[in-house]
Amino acid sequence: MELNFREIASATMILFAVIDIVGGIPVVISLRSKVGHIQSEKASIVAAGIMLAFLFLGDKILKLIGIDVNSFAVAGSFVLFFLAIEMILGITLYKDDEPHSASIVPLAFPLIAGAGTLTALLSLRAEYQVVNIAIAIVINIIIVYIVLKTSTRIERFLGPSGLSIIRKVFGIVLMAIAVKLFASNIQGLFAG
Repeated sequence: MELNFREIASATMILFAVIDIVGGIPVVISLRSKVGHIQSEKASIVAAGIMLAFLFLGDKILKLIGIDVNSFAVAGSFVLFFLAIEMILGITLYKDDEPHSASIVPLAFPLIAGAGTLTALLSLRAEYQVVNIAIAIVINIIIVYIVLKTSTRIERFLGPSGLSIIRKVFGIVLMAIAVKLFASNIQGLFAG
C-alpha cells in the first residue's frame, strides 16, 4: 500500500472523464429548473459512499458470482468505449427514465456514481493500488461538489459550445483509456 502520484493523477483523470460532471452540467441545470434546488452536499456524500463501497467490495461481489477482475475489466472497457462514443458524437445509446427529484437519485446515482463509474473503479483495481484510487475518488467528489454548487455560473461562462468541446475532448481521452484497458486485460483472460 504505497502512494503513487502518477497512479493518483491517472485514476483521477479516468474517473473525471467517466463521471463527466462538466458534460453533465446541462442535466444538472435541467434538474434545478424542474425541482428548484440541487442537494449538492447530499448527492456528493452518497456518490462517494457508493464509489468507495464498490471499490472495496466490488471484487468480492464478483468472486461471489464467479467473475474475475480481468473479465470485468474487459467488459468495462466496452462500457467505457460506448460512453466515449456518446460523448464524442453527442448521441444517446442508453436512456434513463426522466428523473422526478434532484436528491440522491438521479444525482448521486446514476449521474455521478453510475454504471460507467463503477465499471471504471473495478477496472482501475486491476491496474492500480486501492489507496491511490480512493484518493482519486475523493478528489473527484470535491470537483463534483464544486461543479454542482457553481453549475449555473460554469454554464454561463463556458456556453453551449464550450461545454460541447470539453465533452468531446474527454470523450476522446475516455476512448483511449478504454482501448488501453482492453489491451492490458485481454491477455489475462487467456493466460489461465
